[in-house]
Amino acid sequence: MAEASVRRRFLFISNGHGEDWIAAAVVAHLPKTIDVEAYPMIGAGNAYSGVCPIVGPRATLASEGWRNVKGSLRRDMATGGFNTVPPALSFLRKIRGKYDRVVVVGDMTGVIAAFLTGHRGLYYLDVYKTGAARLYSAPERWTVKQACKTVFCRADNLARSLEQMGVDARSAGNVMMDTIPQGDYDARPRRSRPLAVTLLPGSRALTAESLALQVDGLRTLPAEMRPDVFLAVAGGINVDELAKKTGLRRTSMLSAESADLGELSDGDLTIHMARGGAMGNLLSASDLVLSQAGTATVQALGLGKPAITFVNPRDRRSRFNDEQMLFGDARVVVPAEVPAIGSALRKLISDDDERRRLANIGRQRIGGPGAMQAILDALVA
Repeated sequence: MAEASVRRRFLFISNGHGEDWIAAAVVAHLPKTIDVEAYPMIGAGNAYSGVCPIVGPRATLASEGWRNVKGSLRRDMATGGFNTVPPALSFLRKIRGKYDRVVVVGDMTGVIAAFLTGHRGLYYLDVYKTGAARLYSAPERWTVKQACKTVFCRADNLARSLEQMGVDARSAGNVMMDTIPQGDYDARPRRSRPLAVTLLPGSRALTAESLALQVDGLRTLPAEMRPDVFLAVAGGINVDELAKKTGLRRTSMLSAESADLGELSDGDLTIHMARGGAMGNLLSASDLVLSQAGTATVQALGLGKPAITFVNPRDRRSRFNDEQMLFGDARVVVPAEVPAIGSALRKLISDDDERRRLANIGRQRIGGPGAMQAILDALVA
């Protein structure tokens, strides 16, 4: 009887802002009889707040793990990135065998780190590879086979490539679509115009710069064409810095909603702000997005919200092009120039048929929910 009463312990390892949110959503759905801890390898792990305790050393990188920018790895190493590796490996080595399940959410970084420190029987939620361009390399397949018990992939062809090596790999849907964050924020009463756009400027160092370009693109629209505008502010982003960069003033919060961050306004353009944890609320009330985000772009497209994204010389084009092979026309790519952003906005705002066409492409390319229940069933078995 004593053995039957022992509570199981799970550890979730994630390596990025979007990955933290996905992992936290899975944790929130687990039975309360399981003790769960999370190890966010990069950043503060704000997504786990109120969900489960955080363990392990905190690591901060200049890039915050964002590899879509050229030279990000080199800059991380030049600014002390190597110093974050020994504490991470030391921690993973120390906790080996102390958890009944170790779940890795993200790209191969967490899998490799766990493998090198002796972990086996991992559950891996691969939310990185799309299956539309690069598949698993031979070394990646070998590492997965050695380290992982079960893998959940975003695409059938990814799962098949692992199955051929004897790995229990499954493609049960896109878990990103099961884990769109919802918060205490009602966007509908804030709507007053025929259309609405949500701004997703990202969660990293370039956020303020990206938002400034998005806002300037909106300013090119004639007054009668302007949509209602919402902004999802990721955890750790300084709103005052956003206001300064855009030339807008921050107004006080007028509601008791916990996700409400007030407004940015100059008397002509008004942006309603909410915490990133209420992003799903904003997307449900919007018709399209201006997005420089990673996971959030995928989720917006999967909900049928066409995205306008700008590319600049600092972007790592190989990764960007891989993503575009999946997104297709659903993500409209323009140069990082205000006239180009404004032109793309005018086209989508004025053409209902084109918005619907791109919405359908996004839903088809990204796939729907369904992975969550399959993941939970595997973990609690």
